[in-house]
Amino acid sequence: MILPLVQTLRPRQWLKNIFVAVPLVFAQKLTDPASLWTTAGAVALFSLVSGCVYILNDIVDIEKDRAHPKKQHRPLPSGRLSITVARAFAVVAVPLAIGLGYWLEPLYALVLGIYFAQNVAYSFKLKNVAYLDVSSIAAGFILRVLAGAYALQVAPSPWLLACTGLLALFLGFGKRAHELSSSGQSASKQRAALAKYSPKVLRVILYTLAVVTVGVYATYTMSDHVAQLFGTDKMVYTTLFLVLGIGRFIQITTRDSEAESPTEEMLRDPLFMANFVIGVIVSTAILYGWV
Repeated sequence: MILPLVQTLRPRQWLKNIFVAVPLVFAQKLTDPASLWTTAGAVALFSLVSGCVYILNDIVDIEKDRAHPKKQHRPLPSGRLSITVARAFAVVAVPLAIGLGYWLEPLYALVLGIYFAQNVAYSFKLKNVAYLDVSSIAAGFILRVLAGAYALQVAPSPWLLACTGLLALFLGFGKRAHELSSSGQSASKQRAALAKYSPKVLRVILYTLAVVTVGVYATYTMSDHVAQLFGTDKMVYTTLFLVLGIGRFIQITTRDSEAESPTEEMLRDPLFMANFVIGVIVSTAILYGWV
């Protein structure tokens, strides 16, 4: 029972919650032990709640998942985990996480609660509405950054929130493009919102968001705000890593693949991950004046 429950919580997807730690880096608190522990707790609680969101999604989609060639093997659709056990865990875990979040910082707990409520709305309604589904996912990433900032009691940067939202929209529409191309005629059966998407429109949106995201980030790195806050003009060089990452993601979403999602492929792609890791190292080194 424990292993199927852990699998349903989707530990592999918890990497998304690294966005909660973004304010830690940009607030230049990476070397502060207290801030590190606070952020670690904030990421852990967000991972627990986001895991419960996956439980909720799997309960709601259990019949559709049973008809899916890959999702039918998940613990809930396959019957390895009972709905009763999964629901009971979520009912206990979510209030507990929000309560611990309040002890960490009240505003953090508020954002965590909003994140869960937003995902409840997504599971029951928004995921079936084209474009609103991806917008809802992007809002979740913005909430992650806000939560990280509030946990550390630092002011969230509008630039950082804008870049996060644009990047999340880009990734979200890229995932829809991948699902639409890989599912063919059965796309709407696996995800109702896909019936309202057009491959051509998604392609235009994807490339437009790629350009806008790079443009906004590049403008941010060259702004007086960055120069005054970090005392350097070198952050503009990190735009190269964003361009390479976005380009590689577009390649992944447009090629034929048996992977369930481009996110899954990204994590297994050596070129993407190497670019990501090097980009994080270089960005951190510049922000902290190590280069």
